[in-house]
Amino acid sequence: MSDGATILEGATEPHVLSGTVGGGNYVAYTCRAPDKSSENEDTVAVIPYGPGAAVMLVADGAGGLPAGKRASLAAATSLVDSLEVAMAETMLLRTAILNGIEAANAAVKGLGNGCATTLTVITIEGKVLRSYQVGDSEAVVVGQRGLIKLQTMPHSPTGFAVEAGFLNQKEALHHEDRYLVSNLLGLSDMRIDVGAEIELSPRDTVMIASDGLMDNLHTEEIVDRIRVGPIDDAVEKIVSLAKRRMAGVSAGQPSKPDDLSVVLYRKPPGNG
Repeated sequence: MSDGATILEGATEPHVLSGTVGGGNYVAYTCRAPDKSSENEDTVAVIPYGPGAAVMLVADGAGGLPAGKRASLAAATSLVDSLEVAMAETMLLRTAILNGIEAANAAVKGLGNGCATTLTVITIEGKVLRSYQVGDSEAVVVGQRGLIKLQTMPHSPTGFAVEAGFLNQKEALHHEDRYLVSNLLGLSDMRIDVGAEIELSPRDTVMIASDGLMDNLHTEEIVDRIRVGPIDDAVEKIVSLAKRRMAGVSAGQPSKPDDLSVVLYRKPPGNG
């Protein structure tokens, strides 16, 4: 496993860690759904890639399939191990990530029990960010004034409907098919959605989250809470609101109890 790599695997109690990677600060959080007694099926990882680059990921083991936690942990661990080899070979990060996701898919399929998982990855090299997505965990990049610079599309029927203009995001959030996912690691037809490069500005906030967050909060609610202020406070704000929504205390608002994982990342001014 790469030196300095942090993996938060699913557990019964909430886990939170913070640190510095790739010239920026991160906070990673994961907790299980409030209505379940079984373990959290999410896995989060933050990985340095050499002295100046960062890799962050959220993997959400597919609910309703066997061994969701094993799937997400196998995917994260496989990708971390693959990056260790790639660093030793001074491989380009984009190539290393694509190879690593393919290895992660093979690792999940190799479990041989029909399990599957989402995997959303963000890489940061200097000021350049790129996203890699499989499934419906999402990545968002937002400027200090609230401008959304990136929001990945969930690989789901409702996600594709929003992208095509048949649904707006609010309608998708309340749609009865919101829980369906059309692309996962562990499936023979897995595909990787590679995003375009994005240049980060000072104080931009990067977020990766599982659907435990994204299915309970509107995008504007997330943006308003993460765009300014300390990122540890921002994590507390969005997690607290998501937990209230899961408890069903807000009439007319989305409420989908689920495991919840999130990583927030921000570079201080002057770090490029």
